[in-house]
Amino acid sequence: MRWRLIQWAALVLLVAGCGPLSQTHHNPGNSHEVATAPPDAGGQGGEVRAEITVRAGRVSPPSGWLEARRGQTVALTVTSDVADELHVHGYDRTAELRPGQAVTVRFRADLTGVFEVETHESGLVLTQVTVR
Repeated sequence: MRWRLIQWAALVLLVAGCGPLSQTHHNPGNSHEVATAPPDAGGQGGEVRAEITVRAGRVSPPSGWLEARRGQTVALTVTSDVADELHVHGYDRTAELRPGQAVTVRFRADLTGVFEVETHESGLVLTQVTVR
């Protein structure tokens, strides 16, 4: 039992020591960088951005995690090949998706937690925004 506790503590320290996660979009086996603006003078950090494409019922990059710090602005740009509705849960932001037209939804990450971003008609999960 004690050995398991030591292993768990080591794992937590290892993960915590990996550095800031606020600028990386995560998907096991498919992590990729997300462009972010440099931190502003107010210390809240710059804008966290992600570009997502929906084509033939597939999300690209594959659905994963977008991490932001509380107070940052999150900008999600989505281009779909079919008409649909984009919805950011928790923040209740929606946008109409028109075929071939990019739409950007921006919001200030003032709520902490994990918030799913999906399309309503096709039911695709585009990403999950984690705000700490």
